[in-house]
Amino acid sequence: MRPAPARTAIGGGVRAWSAAAAPATPTPPSPTALRPPRDAASSPMRLAVVGSGPAGFYAASRVMSRLPGARVDMYEGLPVPFGLVRHGVAPDHPEVKNCQDRFGEIASASNFRFLGNVSVGQPVHAADHCTVPLRSLMRHYDTILLAYGASEDKKLGIPGESTLTGIYSARQFVGWYNGLPECAGLQPDLLRGEDAVVVGQGNVALDVARILLEDVDVLRKTDITERALAELARSRVRRVHVVARRGPMQAAFTIKEVRELMKLPGVAFWPANRALIPEDIKSLPRASRRLMEVLLKGTSLSPGQASRSWSLDSCLSPRHFLGRQDDPTAVAGTEFDVTHLQDPFDPASRVVNTGTTKILPSDVVFRSVGYRSVALPEFAEAGIQFDTKRGIVDNDGLGRVIRLVSDGDATPHVKTQQVAGLYCAGWLKRGPTGVIASTMQDAFATGDAIVQDWLSGGRFLQPDQGQSPGGWEAVVQDVGPSATSAVSWDQWLRIDAAEKGRGHRLGKEREKFTSTIDMLSVL
Repeated sequence: MRPAPARTAIGGGVRAWSAAAAPATPTPPSPTALRPPRDAASSPMRLAVVGSGPAGFYAASRVMSRLPGARVDMYEGLPVPFGLVRHGVAPDHPEVKNCQDRFGEIASASNFRFLGNVSVGQPVHAADHCTVPLRSLMRHYDTILLAYGASEDKKLGIPGESTLTGIYSARQFVGWYNGLPECAGLQPDLLRGEDAVVVGQGNVALDVARILLEDVDVLRKTDITERALAELARSRVRRVHVVARRGPMQAAFTIKEVRELMKLPGVAFWPANRALIPEDIKSLPRASRRLMEVLLKGTSLSPGQASRSWSLDSCLSPRHFLGRQDDPTAVAGTEFDVTHLQDPFDPASRVVNTGTTKILPSDVVFRSVGYRSVALPEFAEAGIQFDTKRGIVDNDGLGRVIRLVSDGDATPHVKTQQVAGLYCAGWLKRGPTGVIASTMQDAFATGDAIVQDWLSGGRFLQPDQGQSPGGWEAVVQDVGPSATSAVSWDQWLRIDAAEKGRGHRLGKEREKFTSTIDMLSVL
């Protein structure tokens, strides 16, 4: 990795845990004893951030602004930064990506270093890639912030899901049209027929529905990949069913995404089930009232007048995917259990199975029931406990990593203990919920916890021996020659410029590289 030019520095409740759910873990590295309060200027922190999405950048900026001497190294497995801002935000939502400008300001500081193409913990077997063990970071930094997000999606666990073709995860589909390298090989079959089913009623589900129904000439001006654009232009999908176990009052989507679907030219909305919407919507909280108004108003076109349409199919729980008669290996329909809401107007209403079923035609299916974080292989060794059910690192709600310990008595009492020097932010901290604004506030809270603990003499990874730990320079000695594969921020800017150049020739903002080999080829 070539050196970067000189830059300007930036200045300026414990939740309940189940003992039965806690995995047995070895004793983590011994934390240092509490020390006198530190002076921010004379005791500069070395912070390693794992992940380069919004949570990592916002937490890093908080620490850098309150501890001006802090030195931050940000590790990212891809050669390019920004996480879901780059690979998760819909291409027709460019305004959501404006936060990248702020992240660029943070990365331009002299006390910040971007280390792209460097994975932490998870080995990547590629010639031009570097993998750093978590234990190496623990040896060479005061603090580690885990902010690598959610790399998997939840599954339905029903027959046919893993055996029939034509069933895809929304995460993969979103990654495919946004140029995520691991999804570049996806080949969604949009030619099989006219009916698509999206299982789930969150904003990602509506993104999928909108991209399937959007005029390709509108998408042509965005940073959607040319390959995805070509497939969408050929798509035969004409109706999208957005399906959920509950109803509109319990849906997770927001009004902005619903409005966008309602305003698509030439696209009609099948009227929502009126029995699931209160008669007197004026008494609802403002956000719910406005959303119900949009659903009741619908579209100016009726389904009979439009060539394309979409619907919210409520109170349906997926039971079984059905194969085609002419090709039993391909999906043709989805069988659902019909559910009943105990109180359709209560946002927290429970559902019960009615004992009846319904089948929807399904030429292509997208599963959109949530993202899921995964633990790094070295978590147990480091004393980090991972809640597999919720998909989060056990933490105190403010981002401090904690673990369950027993007091060793004959009738042991389980209590929590902070794992020295380890913190988490974003979806790894609270689960895969919220938007960028909520992620920012969440990350600020973690940054504040790090600063508070540092200034108050809290426990961290390295003993106070009068000198700062080695950071990346010391990690290089651990990993050897593969460290030369690391991509600097200046090198990312070269990739960025190359993508914009490719896009300019196509009349769009950028054309993303969809393979790491192509990204690295411009360096």
